[in-house]
Amino acid sequence: MSSEITISVAKQKLILVTPENRSYTFPISTAKAGTGQQKNSNQTPLGQHVVRAKIGQNAPKFTVFRGRRPTSFLWSPSVEQQEQETDWILTRILWLSGKDHGLNRLGEVDSMQRFIYIHGTNEESLLGTPSSHGCIRMSNDDVIFLFDKTAIGTKVFINEK
Repeated sequence: MSSEITISVAKQKLILVTPENRSYTFPISTAKAGTGQQKNSNQTPLGQHVVRAKIGQNAPKFTVFRGRRPTSFLWSPSVEQQEQETDWILTRILWLSGKDHGLNRLGEVDSMQRFIYIHGTNEESLLGTPSSHGCIRMSNDDVIFLFDKTAIGTKVFINEK
């Protein structure tokens, strides 16, 4: 058995169950625009997914990613003021791929083509409230823990409950 992740949009929680049957619950932020499947909607997709790629192994906490590549700088409030980024992707990336054809896989609803990630955020004070641009945001410490406890292929179920 491998780890499994369940994401509750209503509760703004991510639950990780490990192969040892240990359960961990984390506050998250899903999309401010709610749930939805369409490309360019800025909504969080529902349904069955898998972790398709893990990006950022051993990167320092607060590493800034652009285009899924680590940059040479770390996020800080002063960097944020200079850059005016709208949705910082920090520390680690778990890139999700949908498994449900027509719901979150292929065509105009493909979660992987939409670049839906679980990632660290600079807006940790907003965790527990919908505030992302479609991805699932976590605290930087929590996303490091999750990254280390999951493998490529880990099942991820995103639901509204």
